[in-house]
Amino acid sequence: MPAAAVEQVSRPAPPGKTPGMRTLVRSLAITLAIMAPALFLRLSSTHPAPVLSLVLFGAAVVAASFVLAWAAEAAQVDVSGGFAIAVLALIAVLPEYAVDLYYAYTAGSDPTYVQYAAANMTGSNRLLLGLGWPLVVLVALYVAGRLGKKPAAALALEPGNRLELGFLLIAGVAAFVIPATGHIHLVLGVALIAWFGFYMYKLTRGEAEEPDLIGTAAAVGSLPRRARRTTVVALFVLAAGVILACAEPFAESLVESGSQLGVDEFLLVQWLAPLASEAPEFIIAVLFASRGKGTAAIATLISSKINQWTLLVGSLPIAYLLGGGTASLALDTRQVEEVLLTATQTMMGVAILLALRFHRWSAWTLLGLFAVQFAVTSTTGRFALSAVYAAVTVVLLVVRREHVLPTLAAPFRRTGAR
Repeated sequence: MPAAAVEQVSRPAPPGKTPGMRTLVRSLAITLAIMAPALFLRLSSTHPAPVLSLVLFGAAVVAASFVLAWAAEAAQVDVSGGFAIAVLALIAVLPEYAVDLYYAYTAGSDPTYVQYAAANMTGSNRLLLGLGWPLVVLVALYVAGRLGKKPAAALALEPGNRLELGFLLIAGVAAFVIPATGHIHLVLGVALIAWFGFYMYKLTRGEAEEPDLIGTAAAVGSLPRRARRTTVVALFVLAAGVILACAEPFAESLVESGSQLGVDEFLLVQWLAPLASEAPEFIIAVLFASRGKGTAAIATLISSKINQWTLLVGSLPIAYLLGGGTASLALDTRQVEEVLLTATQTMMGVAILLALRFHRWSAWTLLGLFAVQFAVTSTTGRFALSAVYAAVTVVLLVVRREHVLPTLAAPFRRTGAR
């Protein structure tokens, strides 16, 4: 999850002084009020109309995602050590994973759900890179101009960010096995999960940084140590419980609502579910960028992309196998097209950042191509858009060829080496 924004630095307050308690109570009251209807429906086994179910369970997932974000950010005050960081990373993506893995698990006994697992995975990845990345950069550059700084056409990344780019580049190349074979095989899944594990290991070898928190996360982080840790654990348990309780009805209501409204269920699953689960992360990243921390904001979204393109994709064949399927999740033509489009977009994103600078024109290009895909509904159109992503990637790789080998080598370098 993001480290959050700037103006309120979270440091443990002296015992008895909790300046953010009012903020914490107000935020929790609002989220609990939003979660309550969905929890009532779940506990009472009531089944309302699909659209109403979609709204109520979707709202609960969004509210729980915010609670999860606050807890994960505040926990950084106390977190040290690789295991704790890895656990936080897994918890932070629980909303997206809960929905997608439900589809993959159900697909093991009902093959019609394979398309929804692929849709949710590709949608979440393209939404993050096609909308989240450029939005954060454009906000950061706008803020830099408003603050009277020297006008900048690009957002500079830190040298250490080459590590993340190296992991994403290698995972991005490996992912082309999926559209090439038409399958997400268990072997590839295990390899991607192992690659994510190695990524988390490398992150734990770096120096710890004091987090900058804002709003509700800062309120939790400013509590005395015992109260803070108890609150963080309670928030994690609350959010995880709500998300796990709502994941199945939310996922099913997406499909049923599509049928009732005459909307393509594939598109609803592909875009609405990821938007609901990733809304808190997007909002926090934009807030981070709006306070002059654009480099840190885009770094957190790059990390999230690695998470989704390795751990999420790798988990799908495992869930499918556990649900009664085989060791290989077979994709149809539409799903192959979507994965290819996502893979080429991923490679373009990496190519854009090879020089550790995110230019304004790059942000607008990513955003524009992301918008164009909604007008592309045919197989030919999706392949053509994939070709555009691939062509831009090749050009950028040639222009920035001196950065390719250092980026590929970055994951294997000793921590601290550049």
